[in-house]
Amino acid sequence: MTVVEGDAGAVCGDGEREPDPSDSLRTFGAVVQALREHAGLSRVEFGTRVRFSKHTVESVELGRRMPDEAFVERAEEALGNTGALRKAARHLSRGEPGLAAWFRRWARLEKVAVSLCTYECRLVPGLLQSEPYVRAVFDNSIPLLTDEQVEAQVAARLDRQRMLRERPHVPFSFIVEESVFRRRLGGREVMQTLLDHVLEHSAPRNVTLQVVPLEAESHSCLDGPLQLLETPEGKRLAYSEGQQNGRLISGSPEVSLLHQRYDTLRSQALNPKESRGLLERLRGEL
Repeated sequence: MTVVEGDAGAVCGDGEREPDPSDSLRTFGAVVQALREHAGLSRVEFGTRVRFSKHTVESVELGRRMPDEAFVERAEEALGNTGALRKAARHLSRGEPGLAAWFRRWARLEKVAVSLCTYECRLVPGLLQSEPYVRAVFDNSIPLLTDEQVEAQVAARLDRQRMLRERPHVPFSFIVEESVFRRRLGGREVMQTLLDHVLEHSAPRNVTLQVVPLEAESHSCLDGPLQLLETPEGKRLAYSEGQQNGRLISGSPEVSLLHQRYDTLRSQALNPKESRGLLERLRGEL
């Protein structure tokens, strides 16, 4: 995945803004703005009443800043004491460092899914990446990331991978293009470590890895990467990602079509045993 992560009564400086606003912050800010506008107050007038600057009010309303307790209490008093802001503030959370904003909802769904399927044609799926490979991925980000951003990305990726270890009864299916494993991203040693890592982490019985060989003459997923999952309630969802964006797909007809494509690709890819043999040969060639 690509980058995405004051004292009471004080005016917060720009350096304290949230580096990656969460959905809950944006929602809270939208509620504050709606109530303020309904009360007929400008940001300057409202700021005077809550004893925060116009810029702080604007930052809260745009979801760029985590409001402190004093802001919430004074905003309640200034906007009618409905209790809405106090209740909403209990559910505020900061952005998740290292996760792109468009991926967060899917990442939360992954944690509770009863099955997860992934097709990748660009790079090794995040859940199977070794740490050196993760770093190579983010070292290639444009624009370049700071050291702090890289560390946040790496930490988020490795934390997400805990699913494979901690959910041994959940079936994980991966289909990956052979070309992905042949691309020497990060260099020879990085790819050696990666192949060892993938072979190890695709060995458990609940993890299935299939490789689409270069010589495959049929391919049902030419439209790009795809992820599928099933929720504990039995609902099937899909996720598709491109340049700087991602889309959660919930419509039954489209999700059904994507499942058909994935199931067809399973029959077009090498079986798990053949796939493992291919990866072992690639490892020996490095």
